[in-house]
Amino acid sequence: MPTSRAKLFPHFPVADSQFHRLQIEAAFCRVLESGHFVLGREVQSFENDFVQYLGAENVVGVASGTDAIELMLRALGIGQGDKVAVPALTADATVAGVLRAGAEAVLVDIDAETFTLCPQSLDALLCSPAGAGVKAVLVVHLYGQVADWNAIHRVAETHGVILLEDAAQAHGACWSGQAAGTLARAAAFSFYPTKNLGALGDAGAVVTKDEALAERIRRLRQYGWQERYVSEEAGVNSRLDELQAAVLRVKLRSLEEHNARRRELAAIYTNRLLKGGVVSPPVVRFNCGPVWHQYVVRSDCREDLRKHLLEAGIPAAVHYPRGLHQQPAYAHYQTMPLPVTEKAVREILSLPLHPYLSDEAAEVLCQIVNTFSRTTNDATA
Repeated sequence: MPTSRAKLFPHFPVADSQFHRLQIEAAFCRVLESGHFVLGREVQSFENDFVQYLGAENVVGVASGTDAIELMLRALGIGQGDKVAVPALTADATVAGVLRAGAEAVLVDIDAETFTLCPQSLDALLCSPAGAGVKAVLVVHLYGQVADWNAIHRVAETHGVILLEDAAQAHGACWSGQAAGTLARAAAFSFYPTKNLGALGDAGAVVTKDEALAERIRRLRQYGWQERYVSEEAGVNSRLDELQAAVLRVKLRSLEEHNARRRELAAIYTNRLLKGGVVSPPVVRFNCGPVWHQYVVRSDCREDLRKHLLEAGIPAAVHYPRGLHQQPAYAHYQTMPLPVTEKAVREILSLPLHPYLSDEAAEVLCQIVNTFSRTTNDATA
């Protein structure tokens, strides 16, 4: 990447850590001086801070977003012999958490415009023989946009299944003014370094309005202990680290400002790209306040466009190049056709978008996208 272009498009986790560096160093010193490194004041304080931020009732910090999904399901008694419906387009971690809980994943197609779980496809699944045994639906708010919650809620209510959220990409997103992560019985968050709210390693949390459920997750994350060294049930070691909690407390203070900057950049992208007509910009669902974890466009010649951008020094990526049913490990979980997912994974392209990009970077990116010519590219291939 040319030096000038590299400065315009810094790597997000590095830029984010540099922005917060002095506060993070002070937080680390505070933890080191405390002498308390596991489930101490920093974890409790972050849990309280995140409760206030979301307008939630209970937050339980755990070691990763994948653990959050597993423990959320286990605490609800969902495991061996049960099925959990998940969208076919999501990160592998979503289905990994389901399988670690002992349950079976059943794949649902996505909405063609927003890439989130399709309510009609969910209804078709639950009405079919393959839907027998589905105890919960794990709704992924993909790319920072909340799924069609009202429609999905109606389907779940009709069929008597539990609604859960995978809000790993939706820190600060909302549906009709209510925060993602507070819509369902419980929700899983990831704080992986690339997230809108990211730690300096793996970290996660479960959010729930159910106090009894939260208390069970607190036991499960630490060997099933109610009191030290006494396991009430078989648990695991999945404790949010004190150092990571301290980092998250620092970064949470700027999350709203940084999400607002993401929205500003997304508005520039959408305006310029619509005029260019080369790609199809993302569609924002009515009632949804997205936080643009990823800005994902569509192109019927995605690979050529991606090559065009990479050659110009633009770090474009694909989230995700395969549906879950196209992954060797999960192919046997497909029980119904998934045509929308299969079309999407051939066309989607993530353009760099994070709060440390300038307006100049946004304009340069859009100009390079809009200069892409399929005819020229084909002629030089």
